[in-house]
Amino acid sequence: MPLENEPGQSQPRWLVIGGGVMGLKIADELAAKGQQVTIAEAAPKFGGLTSAWKLGDVTWDRFYHVTLLSDSVLRRQLESLGLERELQWVETKTGFYAGGKLMSMSNTLEFLRFPPLSILQRIRLGGTIFLASKIRDFRKMEQQSVETWLRRWSGKGAFEKVWLPLLKAKLGDAYRQTSAAFIWAHTQRMYKARRSGAKKEMFGYVPGGYARILDVWTKQLSDRGVRLLSGHGVNSVRKTDDSAAGRLEVDFGNGRVETFDNVVSTIASPLIAEQCDQLREDEKSKLRAIKYLGVVCGSMLLKKPISPYYVTNITDTWVPLTGVIEMSTIVDSQSQLGGHHLVYLPKYMTDDHPDLAEPDEDYKRRCLETLEKMYDHFSRDDVLEFKVARARYVAALSTIDYSTRLPPVVTSVPGFYALNSAHILEGNLNVNETLLLGEQKLRDEVWPDFLARGRATSSPAMVG
Repeated sequence: MPLENEPGQSQPRWLVIGGGVMGLKIADELAAKGQQVTIAEAAPKFGGLTSAWKLGDVTWDRFYHVTLLSDSVLRRQLESLGLERELQWVETKTGFYAGGKLMSMSNTLEFLRFPPLSILQRIRLGGTIFLASKIRDFRKMEQQSVETWLRRWSGKGAFEKVWLPLLKAKLGDAYRQTSAAFIWAHTQRMYKARRSGAKKEMFGYVPGGYARILDVWTKQLSDRGVRLLSGHGVNSVRKTDDSAAGRLEVDFGNGRVETFDNVVSTIASPLIAEQCDQLREDEKSKLRAIKYLGVVCGSMLLKKPISPYYVTNITDTWVPLTGVIEMSTIVDSQSQLGGHHLVYLPKYMTDDHPDLAEPDEDYKRRCLETLEKMYDHFSRDDVLEFKVARARYVAALSTIDYSTRLPPVVTSVPGFYALNSAHILEGNLNVNETLLLGEQKLRDEVWPDFLARGRATSSPAMVG
C-alpha cells in the first residue's frame, strides 16, 4: 500500500478526538499525508489547556504558557503558521517566598546567599540540580522515588527546607508515589531554557497569545480540508458488526452517529477507557490506573504589578498556592494587556482531590487573603478582574516505573488509537513536548499500524 493515496483511491476517514494541541498536531500530520480528517472537540472552542478567554477587556490564555528558546518543535510549528518570526523574547527573573520573605533566586550569587540554608546545604542543593541536568537515562530515575533520590543527594536539611515544601505544593501527598523522573524532567527543561554562555532564562510569547496561534492554526487546517467540529463530545466508539470493513462507529449523542476508518483519541486516559468499551479489560485497567494532576488556577488582572519575578516559588507551607506566576513580566503590558498586569495563581492537586470542586468565590477569597499576607503593598483595590479556571486532567503523574505500565497507543480494537500526553516520558508536560510526542507516535506507531492493516475505505456520512 502506498504512503499516500494514489489518484482514484478513496481517502480513509480519520477522526481525532480532542482539539487540544495534540489533536491539532495529529490532524495536521494526517492531512499532510493526504488523509480525510475530522477533529471533534467537546468544548465550544479548540485549544484544550491552551485555550483563551476574556479577562475584563483582555483576551489571553486561561492557563499560563511560555515558549523557550529550546522549544524547537513548537518553534517549527509556529514557523509553519507564519508566527515564529513574531516571537518576543524576554529575560526573566525567579523569586522565592520563604520564611515570610520574598527574595530573588535569579542567578548563582543569589542562590549561594539563599538564607534558609547553610552554605553546605546550598552546595548540596546546587549539586543535586547540576547532577539532575547531566543524567540522560530517565528510566533509572523512574525506578526510585523523588523523595529517596532528593534526600540522598541534597541531604536532610535542603530536602526538608526546600524540596519537601515545593513537592507538597505541586503534588500534595502524591509526592510519596512520584518517581525521581519528575524532578529530572523539570531540571532538564529549565537548563535548556538558559542560553549557553550568558546562562540567562529567555522566555517568549506570540503577540495575541494562544488565542492568535489557535485562530491561525484552525483556519489553516480548515483551508486544507480538515473538518473541525467544536461542541462535539464523543459518547462512545465501537467496532461495527461488519469486522471485514474495519470501521468504527462514533456516537456524538443526540442521535448523531458517524462511521470512520480510524479514530485517534487524545483525551485523558481514564476517559478513553470509558469511551471504547470493546477494549480488552487489561487495556482499560491500565488506562484507568493512570493518575493525573489537576489544577485550579486564578487569573487576576491588576492595575499594578506585584513583583518583578515571572515565577515565585513558595516554601512556606501555610500558603495555599503552588506558586505565583506574573505573566506581565514577560508579556508587554501596554500592547497586549491594555496597560494592566496579569497574574496566575495556580494550585495543583491529584485528579480526585475534593478541592478541585471548590467554588470560585471561595478560591478567590483564599487567594486574595494570601496575597495580602505575602505582599505588604498588595491591595484588593488594584484588582480589576478575577476569574478561576480548572482542569481535572492536566498531567499524568510520574509514578514509580511509570513507563512499564503505560497502555499501548495501538489498541486491540483495529483502527482505534489511544494517544495522549500521558505518553510523555522524557520531559514534563508542555506544548513543545506534546507536539513532539504527537509527531513521534504518529510516525512510529499509528501510521505503520494503519499501513499494516491495509484498509483505506470510505465511510457513510453522518446520519441522524
